[in-house]
Amino acid sequence: MRHSPVIPGRGRVPLADGPAPGRVPLVAVAHGSRDPRAAATAAALLERVRLARPDVPVRVAYLDHCAPSLGQALDGLGEAVVLPLLLTEAYHSRVDLPAALNEARARDPRLRVRYGTTLGPHPLLLPALERRLAEAGVPPGDPGTAVVLVSAGSSDARANTVIADLARTWRRAGWWTVTAAYASAAGPTPEEAVARLRAAGAPRVAVAPYLLAPGFFADKIRRVTAPAVCADVLGPAPELVDVLLERYESALRDRVPVAG
Repeated sequence: MRHSPVIPGRGRVPLADGPAPGRVPLVAVAHGSRDPRAAATAAALLERVRLARPDVPVRVAYLDHCAPSLGQALDGLGEAVVLPLLLTEAYHSRVDLPAALNEARARDPRLRVRYGTTLGPHPLLLPALERRLAEAGVPPGDPGTAVVLVSAGSSDARANTVIADLARTWRRAGWWTVTAAYASAAGPTPEEAVARLRAAGAPRVAVAPYLLAPGFFADKIRRVTAPAVCADVLGPAPELVDVLLERYESALRDRVPVAG
């Protein structure tokens, strides 16, 4: 079943029809951005989800900057699985999203919501990162290439630790080394990480943005790390489709409650 599109920034577009019988709708919640490329990326990812699982009704919502809000996306649904389109667990997934869900349930006490986990960490994200590097001309696990894994960065130290742990895991793939960097809120910065690797004698340095969509941070990372090879953001990679659907099925199976 297909739904009418939601146009970010122009309010909610009414759905042409209701949820498919027997399947719980999936509501994917993105951060939202003033950059239209971010909403376009979320739309492309969810379109791939629809193609992979045409039996699952899919809606999008945004925490900020774009419409519809989570409350608007849940309007008219008696039940839903809500999944954060976020790569790490931090303030948005721990505080903002549960608060928005509880607000929606306060407006409609009959609403049944199962809250899934963030996209990351997940083992499939490393193949997705390698896919983007390969598209930029960097062979997977190239022993002559040092990789800088760059996330947006967070004031939540736990989220930054996840990135550092992921970098250590990725080293085992055969790279010269892999080091974590952060575009904000923590160090090292991407440019510092690139400079340190060059000073350490890395034959080649490549940058892998741990970002879902293009926008401010992706542009900044590419700019400050030039002329190092910089891969594209994860975007609608097929691995992310698989992760999202796995999170959906897990939330259905485990009946994850709304925090708060």
